[in-house]
Amino acid sequence: MSEPISEHYAALGLKSDASLADIKKAFRQKASQFHPDRNTDEDAPARFRAAQEAYDVLSDDAKRQAYDDNRRRNLLDDPAHTAREIWNSYYQQLLNRA
Repeated sequence: MSEPISEHYAALGLKSDASLADIKKAFRQKASQFHPDRNTDEDAPARFRAAQEAYDVLSDDAKRQAYDDNRRRNLLDDPAHTAREIWNSYYQQLLNRA
């Protein structure tokens, strides 16, 4: 079974066909929203780091291509596990907003 990977697109609230401009805009919004100096929520530092890691990967063409290839491979290798990871990430985001 493949090692689970973080969902960078979800961390930035984007679809996988997002442009570089979309990625930059989403990162700026998330970084501003979750920066520990501005947001005192317990999970803000972790969400800030997740957004920063997502931006680091998705804004670099080579890293993004490798990440996308790995996502596709994981979907094909273990689609049930991947679906659980995606839904867990989605539900966690919903719970964090509540």
